[in-house]
Amino acid sequence: MTLRVSRRNFVAGGAALLSLSALGTSALAQETRLRLLWWGSQPRADRTNKVSQLYQTKNPGTSITGEFLGWGDYWPRLATQVAGRNAPDVIQMDYRYIVQYARRGALAPLESYMPAKLNLDDFDKAQIEGGSVDGHLYGVSLGANSAATVLNTTAFKEAGVDLPTQATTWEEFARIGAEITKAGKRKGMFGIADGSGSEPLFENWLRQRGKALYTADGKIGFGVEDASEWYDMWAKFREAGACVPADIQALDKNDIETNTVSLGKSAAGFAHSNQFVAYQAMNKDKLALTNYMRIKPDSKGGHYRKPSMFFSVSAQSKAVEKAVDYVNFFVKNPEAALLLDVERGIPESAAMREVVATKLDENGKVALAYVSGLGDLAGKLPPPPPAGAGEADLTLRNIAEQVGFGQLSPSDGGKQLVTEITQILARG
Repeated sequence: MTLRVSRRNFVAGGAALLSLSALGTSALAQETRLRLLWWGSQPRADRTNKVSQLYQTKNPGTSITGEFLGWGDYWPRLATQVAGRNAPDVIQMDYRYIVQYARRGALAPLESYMPAKLNLDDFDKAQIEGGSVDGHLYGVSLGANSAATVLNTTAFKEAGVDLPTQATTWEEFARIGAEITKAGKRKGMFGIADGSGSEPLFENWLRQRGKALYTADGKIGFGVEDASEWYDMWAKFREAGACVPADIQALDKNDIETNTVSLGKSAAGFAHSNQFVAYQAMNKDKLALTNYMRIKPDSKGGHYRKPSMFFSVSAQSKAVEKAVDYVNFFVKNPEAALLLDVERGIPESAAMREVVATKLDENGKVALAYVSGLGDLAGKLPPPPPAGAGEADLTLRNIAEQVGFGQLSPSDGGKQLVTEITQILARG
C-alpha cells in the first residue's frame, strides 16, 4: 500500500485498498480504521508513513489515515477535533499538554493494556512516569531528547569564529554572536537567534538559577525579577548585534522550516536534539549540536532528558485496542525502529536502542552522542507542566515579541509575563 502525505493530509490509498474493494462492501465494513494526528516536518511524515505502511502489511484489514501540521497549527486543530468529538484515534502529545488533555477526559488510560497489548518492560521508569497523570498512563514516550543549540559550523568557519563548548557562558556566546554578525560573511546573517520567546531556553536558564517554570503543585515557579532579567539579557543581545532583530525573529513560527538557522538568518538557533536529523536534511551547510549556554562557568546547567513526545490514544476512539497495538508496534518493532531512526528522539526501549545504534548514520549519531554526553549539564526531569502550560508558552513568546519590537520594556514585560501566567494557571 502507498500512503501519500502532505502537510494537511495523509491519504491512505493504493493496491491494498483496491484489493479490499474487489472483495465487496462486506470486507470494507469489517475493516478497522485508524486516524493519526501529529506535528512535525516532511521527513517525520515520511518516516511515519513508512511505519504505517509496514503495520498495514502485517495487519491486513487495517487502514490508517491521518494528517500532520506545523506546531503552531497543530494544537488549535487538535482542540477543535476533541471538542467536536472527532478526535483521531492516535494523538501525538507533548509533555506540556498531557496533563490538560488527560484531566479533561480526552485521553484513554493505557495501564490496563500492559503488558499484554502494550509492553514497556524495558523503558526507563522515569520516562513511563513522564507520560502518567494522576496515577494513570496516558502517553507512551516516542523517544528521549534534550534541548539543544543548533550550530551552522560552515558559517562559523567562514566567519573565523570558534564554536562554543560545553563551558561557554551566555556572556561569551553573545560576544561570539556579535563577532559573526560583524564579520558579515553572509548577507543578512546574524550570530544567533533571539531565544527570548523560547520556553525550553527560558526554563533552562531558570533551572540554572535554582528556579523552575512551575512548582510541583502547578504554580508559577519564578518571579518578576527573573522574567525581567531574562528579557533584559536578550534586549542587550539585540542592541549588541549578537542576535537577530525582532522583525527577523518574527519569521520563526516555532518549526524547523522557519527557524532562523534554516532561513539562513542566524548561525546558531535553539531546538531539540531529536530535530537534528530534520534540520540537517533541510540545510546544505554542516550543522552540529551543543548545549544551552551556562549562566556562569561553574553553573551545572539546566538540561534534562525528557520524552520528546508521546503517542496517546483518544478516549473517543472506537478502536482503542487496535490503536494501542499500533502504538506498541511503533515503539517495540525492530523494523519500525529502523525506519524511525532517532528523528523523534533516542528510542526509550533498550532493545530498540540497540537495534538503531548499529544502523545510525552520521546525523543520527550526532543526536545520540549529544544526549548521552550532557554530563553535569543534565538534571532531574521536572513534573509534567500543569493545565494551561500551553497557553503560558504562547504568552512568553508574545510578550518576548513585544519587548523585541520596543512595545514593552524588559521590566514591564517581566511584570506582564508573571501576571498573565499566574492568571492562566489560576483558571486551571
